[in-house]
Formats: sequence, C-alpha cells, structure tokens
Amino acid sequence: MPRDLPVGNGTLLLNFDADYNLRDIYYPFVGKENQTVGHLNRMGVWADNKFSWVNQQEWEIQREYVPETLVTNVTLKSAKLGLELIVQDAAEFFLWVFLRKITVHDLLGHKRDVRVFFHHDFHIYGNDVGDTAFYDPRTLSVVHYKRSRYFLINGSDNDKCALDQWAVGQKEMRGMQGTWKDAEDGILSGNAIAQGSVDSTVGLNLPVSAHGSKTSYYWMCFGVSYDKVAKLNRIVAEHSPEKLLKRTGNYWKLWVNKEDLNFQNLPQKVVALYKQSLLIIRTQIDDHGAVIAANDQDIAAFARDTYSYMWPRDGSLVIYALVKAGYREVGHSFFQFCLDLLGEDGYFLHKYNPDKTPASSWHPWMRDGQFDLPIQEDETALVLWSLWEFFSKFRDVEFIRPLYRRLISNTADFMVQHRDPETKLPLPSYDLWEERHGVHLFTVGTVVGGLHAAANFAYAFGETEQAEGYQKAATEIKEGMVKHLWNEKEGRFCRSATRTESGYDLDMTMDASMYGVFAFGALPVDDDMVKKTMAAVKERLWVRTDVGGMARYENDYYQQVSKDIANVPGNPWFVCTLWLAQYYIASAKTLADLDEALDLLNWVSDHAMPSGVLAEQVDPYTNAPLSVSPLSWSHASFVMCVVEYLEARNRLTKRVASAPASDGKE
Repeated sequence: MPRDLPVGNGTLLLNFDADYNLRDIYYPFVGKENQTVGHLNRMGVWADNKFSWVNQQEWEIQREYVPETLVTNVTLKSAKLGLELIVQDAAEFFLWVFLRKITVHDLLGHKRDVRVFFHHDFHIYGNDVGDTAFYDPRTLSVVHYKRSRYFLINGSDNDKCALDQWAVGQKEMRGMQGTWKDAEDGILSGNAIAQGSVDSTVGLNLPVSAHGSKTSYYWMCFGVSYDKVAKLNRIVAEHSPEKLLKRTGNYWKLWVNKEDLNFQNLPQKVVALYKQSLLIIRTQIDDHGAVIAANDQDIAAFARDTYSYMWPRDGSLVIYALVKAGYREVGHSFFQFCLDLLGEDGYFLHKYNPDKTPASSWHPWMRDGQFDLPIQEDETALVLWSLWEFFSKFRDVEFIRPLYRRLISNTADFMVQHRDPETKLPLPSYDLWEERHGVHLFTVGTVVGGLHAAANFAYAFGETEQAEGYQKAATEIKEGMVKHLWNEKEGRFCRSATRTESGYDLDMTMDASMYGVFAFGALPVDDDMVKKTMAAVKERLWVRTDVGGMARYENDYYQQVSKDIANVPGNPWFVCTLWLAQYYIASAKTLADLDEALDLLNWVSDHAMPSGVLAEQVDPYTNAPLSVSPLSWSHASFVMCVVEYLEARNRLTKRVASAPASDGKE
C-alpha cells in the first residue's frame, strides 16, 4: 500500500499508508532500522459502545498536509460513529519526537463519550525477538525498549499529562493477535509489562459535548536510553505539544520559502507541488548525508528487499535539484558522505546503507570467468557532475578544497582509465535501470559530463595539464559515441551496445534514459542527432491511454500492467515524463516553445496523490500509484524541471526585450 504522508526531521521518518495506518518508523537513521518493518500501527475510535479501526472501508479519509509544511492535516469522518476527527501529525523539527493532535467533533447532536486508541507493533532493530514493553508510573507512559533503542508513548489534554488507558502484551506467537483486540470493547486491560514479541495499545478519553469538540495530544519520544526519552517527555509536557506543533509548522514554512522565487506564469497547483516536493525530499535525507531513494517497506514483498538505500546516482540527481532550488547544507552532507565511501580506486559501488556500509547488490564481481567491476559507472560520473553544479552555484571554495584530490581527481582519473583502448568509450558496466551490462548511452553521457566537471575544477585550481587531459578524454568519448552508438539506418542513437570482435552490437530498444545524450553536456540539445533521438523517444514511449505519461522503455516488465505494447509500452514513470519536459525546456527558442514543458508539469501535478506525493510509476489505466512512494527521484525531477523552466523563461524574456524593434520591413 503506498505511503502518502511521510513526516520526518533527518533522524526520524514516519510513513502513513492510504488507510492512515502508521506503517514505517525509521530511527536513528532515515532508511535504516525500520522499527516496525512495515507492520500496521492502528488507530481506532470507540463511541456509544461502537468501535471502528480507521481505514478506507469505514471512514472517509482526506489525507493532506498543512500547506507548505511537513505537518499533516487529516480529516476522518465516520457515519457509523457520527464523528469527525481532525488529526495533525509531525516529527518535531528539532527534537526526536513524533507529535499528534487529535480534535474530535460530534456530528449527532448529543453528549458523547469518545475514546481514541493507538496501537504499536514495534519490531525493534527490525525483529520481534527480545523486546520489552511496560507501563512506566514515573512518566505515566508506556515504554518499549531493546538494547539502546527506547520509545516512550504518552498523551495529554487540558487537564492532565498522562495516558488514560494502556495495555501491553504478546503477539505473533501461540495465536496471540495483540493488544489491539483488547481495545475493541473500549476498555484496555491495564496489563503492565510483557517481553519477547510484544505490542501495546494506549487510549485517550475525549468527552465531547453535543455538536462540540474536544482536543487531545499524543506523542512518541525516541532515544538511546530511558533517561533520554524521559527527558524528551518532560520537554514535551513543559513546552506543550501544541506549541511544538506550531513551531514545527513555522520552521518548515520558513525552510521551504527561503528563496524568493518568482514563479511567473506557473499555475498554483504546480507551485504547491514544487514546495511540497522540496519538503518530501527532505524527509528522505538522513542528517548524516545519505539521500535515500524511497522508504516504502511494502516493496519488500516484491523482491525481499527495499529501496531504503543511497544510490550515488539518485543521490546526485536529488542534490542537483536541491542545488538548483538554493539548498546548500544538504549538499555539504551528501558530498562528505560520498567522500567517506570512496576507495582508492576512484569508483562507487552499487548502493550504500545510511551508515556508510555497502548495501545489498545483485551485480556480480565476475563475468565469463573473469574479474569484473560490479558498478554502474553513471553513479561515479554523476557525483562529480553534481559537485561541479554545487560549486558553480555556491562557490564554496573552502568546502571543495579537501575534496579536490580524494574525490574529484580520483574519480576523474578512474573514468579516464576505465575505457576501451580502441574505441575510447567507457568499458561495460550496468545500466541505470540495473538490468543490463554493456555500454549505455546514458552512462556515456554522464561520463562526458563528469569529465567536463573534473576539467572545470582542474582549471579552477590552476592544473591546466590535468584539465586538458580530462577534456581530451571527454572529446574522445563523444567522438566514440557518435561513431559507435549512432544507428544511421534508424536515424537515432541506440540505448546500449555490446562489444564484439568487429565492433558493437546495438540494442535499439527505445529507452527514456537516452535523454542522457544531451542532459549532461555530451551533445548540444539542438544537435540534429539529439533531435531525432528525442523525437523517436516521445513517439514510441508516450502511453496512449487517458492517463498518458512516458514509459521507461519498450515492453517494460517491472510492475507491468498491460501487454498492449503498441499503446502501453510500459507504465508511466514520473522521472521519464519529466525528462521529456527537460528536453522541451533546454531546446526552447521562444516562450511559446515552453508550453509543451508546462503541459508536462501540469500532467505531473494532476497525477500526484492528494497529499502531493509522487510514486515511482502509476497504473496506465487507473493512475493508481505503483512500486514505491514517495520516490525521491520523482520529486527531485519535478523540482529540477520547475527551476529550469523558470530559468528558461527568464532567459527568453530577456532575449525578447533586448531584440531590436522591427521597422515593419521584410
């Protein structure tokens, strides 16, 4: 089930699903140690001897954010109970605390005894062995712990700071379902401790007058010891959860509006999604520097693994988008993270955990009985390319200085050396989709971009000979690309090629990633070969249904919905659709030429979830989110396109203003 309401602060990340169940709790790294492993953490309501767990079958659920914040604004309405609840959730921007404000409204016109229940199904450190949960009379809260992970749960209203009800117990063994069943009669047992595979449920009593309302608060504190969470609990009680929620909302409004950007002719829905995308991206970035691809645990059911890793490629493109939007500090952390990962050989591996350890991989270290680097070379190249974009924007010389030898020169030297001595093209590696081994047009484009970046740095540091060497290698690669990867018969580039004794066998499958031939500077956007290639990409990969959008490549098997390849070459991907928008923006010669890009920005806005979350892909017939959500790359691509669109409009407007006035003669 898609996650469409992430809240986080760089150390905590919490995800809700479409039923408004809390599903993922990441701490102390964003993307590492999912303390629930995707299990349901339910919310239920009892009133007038009726009970209902919140879900789409029994409740009308409107899932949104308070505009320009990472504070949710969820409306829950139950005809069965005659109640409406307004719930706001947030990860406190500074403290390791999750906050909830619950306001209950009576819809029946008589006094109500309402009880709201919150269930917790922790799997601390990712498993359910050896956990303990207990009621703590010192803090009047429930505490879960194992080793150095402590979670304290409490609540308050205007009269007290304490839970009204609680129960802890065992689950997932000997037929035990868990304490959530205990809530369905409106009264929890008060059992005070349990160990092993445990869960808990807590309750808040909210007496509501006829047509009136009542507000209560709930919070969860995270720490590495009991003393830490007890101290956080005191801070919440003393400052009040209401004030902490307000200051968190104010912080995110300040953060997302830090740049005074003129949005010109962009529709309000595009502007709103731009700002929400920035905020959602921030929830996926760990404070130690890792940019996580996605944190939707449900994808584990597909491949027994997740997207909760840092791919250097995804991370570089996300950071590029944030750089374009004016965010500097996250770039510092990311590039330092990359520096710490890099070995002496100058390349990055497939992906990494947020704690800087190598992550799971399916790329082998041997091919045809010989040693072979298990890399996607675009990941190495894009770190260098995005680092130059970062430096160009912020001119942070002091930051770049220690990176020059260890990161910039090291990776550039690797890319110069890791080439076919005859064709000068990069040696085979895995493609950005992580499916094929060969020489890929996208990879070639990124390597050219990375070497141009290295040359720029070398010139800036006065190392002319080194810079000229990088430029020479980039030129040789471009020449090799045109010579070996262009198919004259079809009048376009291939997506990838396999080396043979006589040259290269070309894979002419249409692939949206072929936009990489211009995106990183390998060829000018107005080069005839680029135009022909991108025209073919648009013609063959646009999804011909009411949903529309661009597919990843022809007959894309991943999460495939339809075999009608002529009309549905694959599911629509947000990143692929936005690559086409980037092409329209980069190639625009007049303001009118930008209209096609604006249409695609509108398309993305119209196909986002109501909360503004963008999945990886959508169903080509229903627009239902597919694969993971949110996907950091999707949101970064949207941010990138919005900024590039505005830059293009500024450039073209100035060109019109500076053009000589016509005298009316031909």
